[in-house]
Amino acid sequence: MPADFNWAIGGEAGDGIDSTGKIFAQALSRAGRHVFTSKDFASRIRGGYTAYKVRTAVDRVDSVVDRLDVLIALTPRTIEENLDELHDDSVIIYDGERTTMEDVEIPGEITGLNVPLKRLAEDAGGAIMANVVALGAACEVSDFPVENLDSALKKRFGDKGQALVDNNKEAARNGIEYVQEEYADEEFPYELETTDADYVLLNGDEAIGMGAIAAGCKFYAGYPITPATDVMTYLKGRIEEFGGHVVQAEDELAAINLALGGARAGARAMTATSGPGIDLMTETFGLVATSETPLVICDVMRSGPSTGMPTKQEQGDLNMLLYGGHGEIPRFVLAPTTVAECFWKTVEAFNLAEKYQTPVFLASDLAMAVTEQTFEPDAFDMDDVEIDRGNVVDAEGVAEHQTDKGQFKPHELTDDGVSPRAFPGTTGGAHMSTGLEHDELGRRTEDTDMRIEQVDKRNRKVETAKEREDFSPREFGNPDSDTLVVTWGSNEGTLVEALDFLEEDGIDVRVLSCPYIFPRPDLTEEFEAADDVIVVECNANGQFADVLEHDTLQRVKRVNKYNGVQFKADELAADIKETLEA
Repeated sequence: MPADFNWAIGGEAGDGIDSTGKIFAQALSRAGRHVFTSKDFASRIRGGYTAYKVRTAVDRVDSVVDRLDVLIALTPRTIEENLDELHDDSVIIYDGERTTMEDVEIPGEITGLNVPLKRLAEDAGGAIMANVVALGAACEVSDFPVENLDSALKKRFGDKGQALVDNNKEAARNGIEYVQEEYADEEFPYELETTDADYVLLNGDEAIGMGAIAAGCKFYAGYPITPATDVMTYLKGRIEEFGGHVVQAEDELAAINLALGGARAGARAMTATSGPGIDLMTETFGLVATSETPLVICDVMRSGPSTGMPTKQEQGDLNMLLYGGHGEIPRFVLAPTTVAECFWKTVEAFNLAEKYQTPVFLASDLAMAVTEQTFEPDAFDMDDVEIDRGNVVDAEGVAEHQTDKGQFKPHELTDDGVSPRAFPGTTGGAHMSTGLEHDELGRRTEDTDMRIEQVDKRNRKVETAKEREDFSPREFGNPDSDTLVVTWGSNEGTLVEALDFLEEDGIDVRVLSCPYIFPRPDLTEEFEAADDVIVVECNANGQFADVLEHDTLQRVKRVNKYNGVQFKADELAADIKETLEA
C-alpha cells in the first residue's frame, strides 16, 4: 500500500464538486488522517470542468502528487483530464447512466465501478445525494469506516435537520452495499488507517481572516473577487463578535479608501483583493505611505494579466507589489509560505504596519487560498500572538511632540523615521495629514529642504526595520549542499516534499524559502557558496529571480510554471533535476 492515498471527484461546475470534496476531507481529518487538498475549477457558475483532489496520509502531507488512486468521475471528461495520474491499481467510480465509457480508452489494469449513483440516491430520498452515494462507494473501495463519513455529513447538514442527515447517511450506505454486492470478487489494495487524532481543516483565506481577528483587526473593507472573497466571507459574522466591522464596498478603489479611513480613525484595518483589484487600488498606495497610515493590503494572486484566468494559480503580481504606485513608496511585502503562515504573517503584517506606519502587502495566491490542510487544534495558540501598536502616544506623550505653540507633530523628523502617532480624541493630538508633501505638522509644503527631509524620513523606516526585525528565510534540506534552491510563497511545501524524490535520485539540495520579499535578506553569501542556484516560482518571467540577481549580481537558473496549476512534488523534483543536468 502507498504511504499516502489520493482521491478526487470531477465533473462540471454546479455538480456539487466542492461540497463533496470538503465532506470527504472533513471525514478523513475526523478520522485522524492528515489532509492536503487542491482544486481545479472554471470561472463560471455552471458548466466547465471542475475537480477536487484530496491527498491523505497518517503523516503530514504538504503538497499534491501526480497520482490518483480513486477517482469519482461524474463526466467522461473527468476521466480524460486525469488519465495521466491513474495507474494499474486505480479505481474509477462512475454512473453508467450519465458517464458513458465507450469513448474513453482506459489503459492498464484500472478498475471501473459502474454505480447507479442517481438511482441509489433517489432510493435514499433524492437525486441530489448522488455524490454522497459515490462517497459511500469510495469508503468501501478504500476500506474507510463510514462512521467517519457520518460525522462529516452531520457537520455539513446538521443545521438543516436530522432527517436530511439520516437521508445522506442512507445514501452513503447504499453506495457501500452496491459495491459489496456487485463487485464482491474485486480486491482493492487500499486500507485507510485511522488514528485517535482529531484535526481541523483550514484554507489560506480562512487563515488570513483568522489571523486578522487575532491581530485585533477592527475594520475590513473589500469587494468580492476570486480568489480573495473568502477572506471577507470568513470575517463576516465573526469579526463582529470582537467589536469589528466588515463593509462590502462598491469597487476596489472604494474598498482601500474605506480601509484607509478606518486606519486613520485608529482601528487596525485591512483590505483584500486579487490582481485586477490591486491595479485599481494602486492610486491609494502613495496616500497610505505619505500620510504614514498603517494599513494591511492582501493580494491573493491569480493568473493574469487583465482578467486572465480568475480560477487558476500564478505568482505574477510580485513586481506590482514591490513597485506599484507612482513616485517612491516605502512598503513591506510579506509572502506566507504555508497555510499556517497565512495566520502568523497576517498578525505580523498588522504589527509591522503600525510599528512603521506604512503599507504592508500580504502576498498570498490561489493555490494557498483554496487549499485546505489539517492542523492540530492548538496549532494557532492565541497566547503566542503579540500585539505591537508602535509609537502611539497618549495625552502626556503628545506634549513631548509639540511645537512651542502646542501643535502636535504627526510627521516629526526622527532618527528612526517613525513619528509619534496620536489616535483621534487624544488630548492635544489634533492634527491633519495630506497626500501632498507636508511639513512636520502635516501642512502642505514645497520647501525643498523639508521635501528632502520628509522623503528621507519615510525611507528610514525601512532601514530601521532591517536593523530591528528578523527577515531571515526558512531553511530546509542539506545546509552544506552545493546546490541552492530558492523559492517564495506557496511553493514551500511542494519543494520540501520534492527533496524526498530528489534524494531517491542521489541529489541533495539546500532550500531557502523566503516569506519576506521586502525588506528581504541579503543572500549574496549563500549564492557565492553554491555551485548552482535555482529559483522556483509560479510565473513566466521569474520576477523573484530577477530581484535576487539584482541583489547578488549573480546569474541564477530558473524553474517556472505558469499554466495555471500549482507545482506538484514529483513534478518539481523532475524539473530541478533536469535544470541541473542542462
